[in-house]
Amino acid sequence: MASTTKLSFSNFTKKSEVTAISLWVVFIMVSSNYSLFHGITNIYPLTIHNIPFLVSISLFFTFLTAIFFLFVCLGRYARWILAFFLIVSSQAAYYMDHLGVIIDTVMIDNIIQTDRNEISGLITSSLIVRTFIFGLIPAWLVIKYFPKNTNFKNELISRLKTIGFLILGIVALVIPFTADYATFIREHKIVRFYANPTYATYSSIKFLTSKLSVKANKGPLINVAGDAKNLDLADSKKELIIMVVGETARADRFSLNGYKRDTNPRLSKENVVSFSNVSSCGTSTSVSVPCMFSSLGRENYDKEKALAQENLLDVLNYHGVAVLWRDNNSDSKGVATRIRYEDFKSPTLNPVCHGECRDIGMLNKLDEYINQNKGKDIFIVLHQMGNHGPEYYRRYPKEFEKFKPACQTGELRDCTQQEIDNAYDNAILYTDYFLSEVISFLKNHDDRFETAMLYVSDHGESLGEHGLYLHAAPYMLAPKEQKHVPAILWTGSNFDYNIDDIKPFKNQALSHDDLFCSVMIAYELESSMCGGKNKMLTKNKNLKNYAISDESNSIRID
Repeated sequence: MASTTKLSFSNFTKKSEVTAISLWVVFIMVSSNYSLFHGITNIYPLTIHNIPFLVSISLFFTFLTAIFFLFVCLGRYARWILAFFLIVSSQAAYYMDHLGVIIDTVMIDNIIQTDRNEISGLITSSLIVRTFIFGLIPAWLVIKYFPKNTNFKNELISRLKTIGFLILGIVALVIPFTADYATFIREHKIVRFYANPTYATYSSIKFLTSKLSVKANKGPLINVAGDAKNLDLADSKKELIIMVVGETARADRFSLNGYKRDTNPRLSKENVVSFSNVSSCGTSTSVSVPCMFSSLGRENYDKEKALAQENLLDVLNYHGVAVLWRDNNSDSKGVATRIRYEDFKSPTLNPVCHGECRDIGMLNKLDEYINQNKGKDIFIVLHQMGNHGPEYYRRYPKEFEKFKPACQTGELRDCTQQEIDNAYDNAILYTDYFLSEVISFLKNHDDRFETAMLYVSDHGESLGEHGLYLHAAPYMLAPKEQKHVPAILWTGSNFDYNIDDIKPFKNQALSHDDLFCSVMIAYELESSMCGGKNKMLTKNKNLKNYAISDESNSIRID
């Protein structure tokens, strides 16, 4: 038996590179493109009527993938390139098949910015097994037995001929089903994104190109809100606002917004307003966090453009506000690079690190910072770990496991829907506790400051709806579960905004775009760029004689 196997691989090494690549392409299409073909069969069920088109479109993607590999697997490094793609394809397939994610530029950015703790939560036994069987073993076979190129010219001619035949084959496949392909391309864009590894490669090239472009054009920061002026009254108290940036929280899982489970037992006892109709700027932290602190807005947002200009924290800092960013997540995604930044992901600063550092630890010694900045307005950002998945059960201490049984693994498909919901809701319950503690902390300073807490999540999360898990889907195609986020406001007795004046706006359509000007006006900073904002922002008691309009920078109203 061993001699037979050795003989078969010996014969394989004598085949041309084109033949070998073609065989490995078939292997990749079969082993690493389940999500692609599953998505296609969901659109076109396996019926006698659909079989001809299903065969056509399966060959269409196979031929395209073959053309891709015939182009990239060339020269002395062909076997290494092919081996690399076998490993990467097996891993990409795992995340696409198990979590429904798409490997686009946003996901690549997330992967690069993922820290060690997040990576450990994403590495599962299933991933390791799949990588070994469909990645490492095939890669080893390729490196050991890939045919040797004895005549580069003949090999190149063979490749070009094969690519030509494949192109003709694609044309022949499309012509009989022109209408079906037109509908598929126009209406089912998201399915094409699961083509593995071609779409991930395209996204990687696009990502690297954008990074190189930014590096080549790096210059001084662009000034934002340069006309801003401080209208703070001399006899008023200084502001102390804590903004909590939530992580992966869905608005529909907050009982304050009507969820059937009591996930907000503590906040429901506070005089807060929960905005029920808030949309995020993106579906991932790497997009939403820099976007919400930018003045660009979602429609005009570009990460490189945002990082090249001042953000909200820069503007506040320029006008004398003491700004602090405390992080229990990956990092600030470039937002807090010019202000004081404290990392609470380790026991060095965070005293509540038992297995995992808890969000509540970010309140440790916060009084000291406030006392160090007497006589100043203060803006503090607390960046939560929140509901970061897929290991929701790790996001809260055991005493918060109210909803049982809770999924105890990052392998979400190994859990029932109820178990996933239970673990996720328990993490929301912990956020409720954390936010109530932030409010309690601010109440201790209410006599000296105009205090307020604003909580806004960066994005939502898919928990199995439509077969999707986690987040970071392309915004235009993302389900509402990934874009509808919670936002909660609490104000102290001296704050310029009366909470009862804000409550009528609780169901108004808002978004991350509203954050920049909301905070600006909360600190009595007036700028023409905030002209025409909704009436909620002009409810400031100390600025009731001012109204910001589109016609002028400021119009006095008596």
